[in-house]
Amino acid sequence: MGRRSAAPTSPFGEPRKFDPKFKGPIGKRHCTDILCCIIFVVVILGYIALGVVAWIHGDPRKIVYPTDSYGQFCGQKGTPNENKTILMYFNILRCASPVVLINLQCPTTQLCVSKCPDRFATYLDMQANRFNNSYWEYYKQFCKPGFDKPRKSITEVLRDEDCPSMIIPSRPFLQRCFPDFSTRNGVLTVANKTEFKDAMGQLRNVTDLRAAANGINSVLDARSFGMKIFEDYASSWYWILIALFIAMVVSLLFLILLRFTAGVFFWIFIIGVIGVVGYGIWHCFWEYDSLKGVPGADLTIYDIGLQTDFRVYLQLRQTWLAFMILLCIVEVVIILMLIFLRNRIRIAIALLQEGSRAIGYIMSTLFYPIITFILISICISYWAVTAVFMATSGEAVYKVMANKTLCKYADITCIPETFNTTNVTKVCPGAQCTFAFYGGESFYHQYILIFQLCNVFVFLWLVNFSIALGQCTLAGAFASYYWAFKKPADIPACPLFSSFGRAIRYHTGSLALGSLILALVQLIRIILEYLDHKLKASQNSFAKFLLCCLKCCFWCLEKFIKFMNRNAYIMIAIYGKNFCTSAKDAFFLLMRNVIRVAVLDKVTDFLLFLGKVFVTGSVGVLAFFFFTRKIPVLTDEAPALNYYWVPLLTVIIGSYLIAHGFFSVYAMCVDTLFLCFLEDLERNDGSAEKPFYMNKTLLKILNKQNTPRTQ
Repeated sequence: MGRRSAAPTSPFGEPRKFDPKFKGPIGKRHCTDILCCIIFVVVILGYIALGVVAWIHGDPRKIVYPTDSYGQFCGQKGTPNENKTILMYFNILRCASPVVLINLQCPTTQLCVSKCPDRFATYLDMQANRFNNSYWEYYKQFCKPGFDKPRKSITEVLRDEDCPSMIIPSRPFLQRCFPDFSTRNGVLTVANKTEFKDAMGQLRNVTDLRAAANGINSVLDARSFGMKIFEDYASSWYWILIALFIAMVVSLLFLILLRFTAGVFFWIFIIGVIGVVGYGIWHCFWEYDSLKGVPGADLTIYDIGLQTDFRVYLQLRQTWLAFMILLCIVEVVIILMLIFLRNRIRIAIALLQEGSRAIGYIMSTLFYPIITFILISICISYWAVTAVFMATSGEAVYKVMANKTLCKYADITCIPETFNTTNVTKVCPGAQCTFAFYGGESFYHQYILIFQLCNVFVFLWLVNFSIALGQCTLAGAFASYYWAFKKPADIPACPLFSSFGRAIRYHTGSLALGSLILALVQLIRIILEYLDHKLKASQNSFAKFLLCCLKCCFWCLEKFIKFMNRNAYIMIAIYGKNFCTSAKDAFFLLMRNVIRVAVLDKVTDFLLFLGKVFVTGSVGVLAFFFFTRKIPVLTDEAPALNYYWVPLLTVIIGSYLIAHGFFSVYAMCVDTLFLCFLEDLERNDGSAEKPFYMNKTLLKILNKQNTPRTQ
């Protein structure tokens, strides 16, 4: 069928040629973007292979459990450490912070012990009491295995770190011995002491320990804090689920009410904005008039110059005059927009109401986000597990620990079993072969960072594909509704299931292509964020400015690609064309109706924002009164809590996510109906051969009608 002569011309292209037999989403279609589909499948297989390799080489216990200087896990069965589950640092003063203690290797000997020290003592003290057998027996348990009564000199023992130079009262946390800090009358103490002797017998202040283990006290307090939170969840989970169910019901009711109240909500809001701006104009005029004759009020802003106290400007008539003029301009712009865009606003509201009807006829679409959630959860779980296994891949690597300024072999790799037979111990007296980290020399270990980047990239690709699959599936279902001439009689059976089957069978490649483009942009944004984090301490202002510009540009690019992908998936669901063609058709169609797009987008955003606030706020307020025992009828039912905000915050966040899931379906419905509406206008003319498929409300707004069909 040729182009209609009445169709308007546009710099974004003219309406396409249409198939006169079109009556909704194309049933007979072919596979699109096959090459990208093949690449996508190969990448998934490679991703699975990467996960298998990571699982073979990795060991998450390396993150969970501490490792001594010999590379053995504390508490590992079948080793001498089986009953020694806690890690002790010989000289904790060498450790810069808790982050070093937990994540990295502290530059001191680390030993697995069965319990932490409970007293202050030094090796010098032990030597002074060497004839006290009980004193030595206690100190010996913190020395290296096999080290018995000291036969070496004190200097040799401390040099070889056979025993700790000092022990400090500690308590275990995260299976590590941390100083037992406490506060008495505002003074930091360890075992009720503010001073202690170091390895050389000199007095040191407890604050030195605090500097070496900064933040330990707060970390330890977090343990009891976490236990209380766990207790709150254990006692309130049942009520949390009830509150989330209420949020689901309220979200559903709000979507149903939009069929009848979308226009009311919007016009109330617009009238409210006009009223608020009008009041602002009156208030500015009142302030301007009341300052008449006040000394100094007639000065100009230029006369008083730049002032740090903003209240100075509020004493000037010129300031209030400027505010009044600005608000008058805003008021006039809003009123003019309402006058000239009133039909487009009415169309947007009608489409919102039609979206509510569509969801009412295809209720199964409201539960499709559960499938998307499951797919994304699988992607996140696989990515996290693979990342952990890759991070813990490799065998134990040992390095020479010695004074770097005196020993040329310092920090080179070594083998513990043969270390004592090498020349290193002769050249560098006191040097030790200690565990450094987990790694390896194979191809896999050399490029572990590249594999981690690949893990992140494929994760982004799969997540975006899961979202794209959901959008295309929903678009196909709602397009089936729009292109049904008699609703609901002409709506095909199981439209959601049919649309899902079409998307998977024919358009996996197209969805993968759109997801790939978005994943590349998101990966670049992650890299830019990483570079920005690294440059924070830099003084290079130009590099910071350039990086800020790049971040802004790629943020805008990501938003634009998401918008285009969304509309491209709608066109794919309807016509079954490849991604590039669908994106081009959607772009030109939207640009030919750019004002309608802008109006619908803002009206939809406002109503959905209002809905999210309504659902989250109403359920949150109800949960607040319940968990704080302020509902007399349910006072006895409310659980006893340590922190009432724990279940309250969970309910608020959960309610928002539920509302977002329901409203994302609604937003996809409105977007699909809008594109179908635009296609309907360009495709049909209301004749018996080409009738409009839009509802009577839209026909009335556009002053159009369908010619009755002759029998």
